[in-house]
Amino acid sequence: MSFRDRLDTLSRGEIAGLIVVLVAVLGGAGLWYARSLPKPVTIAQAGSGAPVGSVSPSPAVTLIVDVAGEVKQPGVYEFTEGDRVIDAIERAGGQLPRADLSLLNLAAPLTDGTQILVPKSGPPGAVVPGGGTTGSSTGLININSASATELETLSGIGEVLAATIIEYREQNGPFATVEELMDVSGIGPATLEEIRDQVTV
Repeated sequence: MSFRDRLDTLSRGEIAGLIVVLVAVLGGAGLWYARSLPKPVTIAQAGSGAPVGSVSPSPAVTLIVDVAGEVKQPGVYEFTEGDRVIDAIERAGGQLPRADLSLLNLAAPLTDGTQILVPKSGPPGAVVPGGGTTGSSTGLININSASATELETLSGIGEVLAATIIEYREQNGPFATVEELMDVSGIGPATLEEIRDQVTV
């Protein structure tokens, strides 16, 4: 007996039941197939919910630079990467009237651990009081290398103060700025202002 003949022998109720069974089987097969398909996976960073591909901005690099010489507020300052020499001078209060910025590259980028020394203007090889030259490129007396005789040529500096200056730098190292002369016993603000234009470091 053929399949068609078998169907002719079935009642309507049996045919309806057979159709329901076929539908159920086909539906189950379709659901299984759909579940077996691969699904896209989104990977996120732990605790952030942001995709792995997203890059957080890197922290700013801190530069520590010593700003010394002819500036109003010499000292050690913090800068960020990309700052320039002119930024360092402005952070230190700006240059003093006697500063010579033409000797510096104001556009140069700052480097961590370096010193920006703002020089004092003055004619090279200038004659100092008492005759002779100081050996400094600015014609000023270098308080870190001058002898007692040279120091005594400064206004208000006698034999005792000259010896005290030399003793101080031997015990504490070279002066970083002219203003450090205030740390020498016997030199006050008035004396410093009197000799400021005659000395350098």
